[in-house]
Amino acid sequence: MNVAMENKRQAVRQVVIDTGHEGQRVDNYLLACLKGVPKSRIYRLLRKGEVRVNKGRIKPSYRLKSGDIVRIPPIITNLRQISAPSAQLADVILKSILFEDENLLILNKPPGIAVHGGSGINIGVIEALRALRTDIPDLALVHRLDRATSGCLIFAKNRETLLELHKLLRTNEVDKRYVVLLKGEWRYGEHRVDMPLSKNRMQSGERMVCSDAGGKTATSHFRPVKINSTASLMEVKLITGRMHQIRVHAAQKGYPVVGDDKYGDRAFNREMRKFGLSRLFLHAHIIEFKLKGKDQKIIVKAPLPEDLGDCLGKLKLSDGRIQEF
Repeated sequence: MNVAMENKRQAVRQVVIDTGHEGQRVDNYLLACLKGVPKSRIYRLLRKGEVRVNKGRIKPSYRLKSGDIVRIPPIITNLRQISAPSAQLADVILKSILFEDENLLILNKPPGIAVHGGSGINIGVIEALRALRTDIPDLALVHRLDRATSGCLIFAKNRETLLELHKLLRTNEVDKRYVVLLKGEWRYGEHRVDMPLSKNRMQSGERMVCSDAGGKTATSHFRPVKINSTASLMEVKLITGRMHQIRVHAAQKGYPVVGDDKYGDRAFNREMRKFGLSRLFLHAHIIEFKLKGKDQKIIVKAPLPEDLGDCLGKLKLSDGRIQEF
C-alpha cells in the first residue's frame, strides 16, 4: 500500500545547526531533511552551490559544526512513493522487538527482509518501523545486516546515541557474534581470519566482495561449536564489520556458508534442502555493549529461528544446547 501524499514545494530555509547535528556530513543531513528527494538531486544541489553553509560552497563530505547556517533552496519533495508496511509485515516487525529503552531499539530481524528500501525494494525494516513507531521521529539504523541474514539489528532513537554507537563500532567496543553453518568438516579449531576485503561491481550491477591486499582491514574469529563430516556449526565474532565479511572469509578458507548463493557451493546448497534449509544459514545471535553514563552493559540475544534449529537437528548438529544461541 502506498501512502498518497502531495508534492510539496518548500521555501528557502536558513537552518542553524545545533549540537545534535554537529559532526554530521552535510549530504547525510540533507538526505534526512529532504525526505523523498532522490540522492542524485541532493548531490546536484551541492555541486551547483545551491546548498551553502555560512554563505559558502561546501563539498558533500563537509561535517557540520554547531552554529553553522545551512541554506536549503526551494525544492519539490515527492513523497508519493513512500510505502506503508502490510498488516502481515507490521505484525512480524513488532513481534520481533527484543529490547527497547529511551535510547535504543533492538530487533530480531527476520530473514528475507532488507534493512532499508531501494534497488527495487519498496520498503525495508527501517521504513516499516518509522511508519509503525511515529513516536520515534529520529529513529535511525546503527548498522546493517544482509537481507538474507537474521538476528540482532540495532536502531538509535536519537542522534547522540547514534553517534556514540558508531564510535563504539569503530573502536571495536561492540561485541557482535553470529551463528553460522559451514560446508564440510572444519579443521582449523579456533581460528582468527585477517583478510582485507574490497567491494567490486560486476557488469550486471551486482556487488561482490573479494579478498584484496589493498582492501579494507577485515578480521573474524571463528570458534567451532559442533562438527561432523557434512557441516560445521560455528560461532563467529566480528572484529570489524565489512560487507559480506563472514561469507567471504569462510569461503576463502574453503568452508563456504551453507545456503550462500553468492560465494557458496550451489550444488551443496541443493543437497541441504533435504535437511529443510532453503536459505542462508547466518544469524546474528548476540550483541553486547555499554553506553556512557549507564551502569550495566546491554546484552541482547536473538533466538535461533525455528527453521535453522530444525536443520541442525536433522544434521545431528544440535545436542539440546543450541537453544543457548
